[in-house]
Amino acid sequence: MSPELLIGSITLFVMAIFLGVELITKVPATLHTPLMSGANAISGISIVGALIGANVAYAGGDTVTSGILSFVAVVLAMINVVGGFAVTNRMLNMIAGKKKRGA
Repeated sequence: MSPELLIGSITLFVMAIFLGVELITKVPATLHTPLMSGANAISGISIVGALIGANVAYAGGDTVTSGILSFVAVVLAMINVVGGFAVTNRMLNMIAGKKKRGA
């Protein structure tokens, strides 16, 4: 592993940690339960990270491994994002239905 690749990988990892902590701490405690499924959208960061990681690995010359790993990472993160939005949409529809009937 070249020093440039190692520095790029460590930088990506540290940026993902800081960004994840920053995003998670912005959600107030009262919203954690109803919006927890929406928090799966944070997996969008994984998509960006997988694309950047694939670029860093591609520059290092390991195209087959980086291509497979980045594809798997993007697919799994997209499943999490779509599932999170689907659950959030269902929760919001349930709340909207109660408001229409009760109020």
